[in-house]
Amino acid sequence: MIESLDVRARSCTACALSHTRTQVVVGSGSLEARVALVGEAPGRSEDEGGEPFIGRSGRLLFDLLAEIDIARDDCFVTNVVKCRPPKNRPPTRGEIGACRPWWDEQRAALKAAVVVTLGNTATRAVLSRREGIGELHGRAVALDDRWVVPTYHPAAALRGGNSVVAVMREDLATVAALLRGRS
Repeated sequence: MIESLDVRARSCTACALSHTRTQVVVGSGSLEARVALVGEAPGRSEDEGGEPFIGRSGRLLFDLLAEIDIARDDCFVTNVVKCRPPKNRPPTRGEIGACRPWWDEQRAALKAAVVVTLGNTATRAVLSRREGIGELHGRAVALDDRWVVPTYHPAAALRGGNSVVAVMREDLATVAALLRGRS
C-alpha cells in the first residue's frame, strides 16, 4: 500500500508546494515498526534526499532514540506535510489539509504501538488539538489503538541547546516505558 501511496503522492498537485518541491517525501521504514515518528514537513536535506529526517535534526533524533535502544530501522518516519515549504517555513493550514489524506492513509496502515509527534505542527495535526508542545510534551495520549507521545522537534533542540535535549530525553523515556508495557 505504501508503495502505491508513494507513487500516487509523487504526482500530487493539491497545494502550491507542488510547484516548489524537489520531490515528495512520503516516508521511510516499515509500517510494521513499533514506533512511528511524525514531523511537520521535509527540510532542505530531506527534499534533496527524498527521505525524512536525514539532516542534522534527524541525526540528533536518532542519537536520542539510540539511547533507549530504538534504531531508525525500528521506526516508520514521516511528516504531516510531504513537500518542503519554501525557506523551511512552517506549513500552512491549507497545506496540512491538502496532505491530510496521505497521512490518514499512512496512519491507517501503521502497526506502531507508539506515535511520536515532533513539534507543534505535527502534534496539532495528529491529535487535532490546539495546545502547544510546551503543554503536551511527554504525555501519552490515546489515539485509535495506540499511544501518541508529543515531544519537541529536534530542530528546536539544536537551537535551544541542552535544556531542550534533556526534555526530549525525558519524553522519549515515556516512549520506552510504553513499549516495555506492550512487549
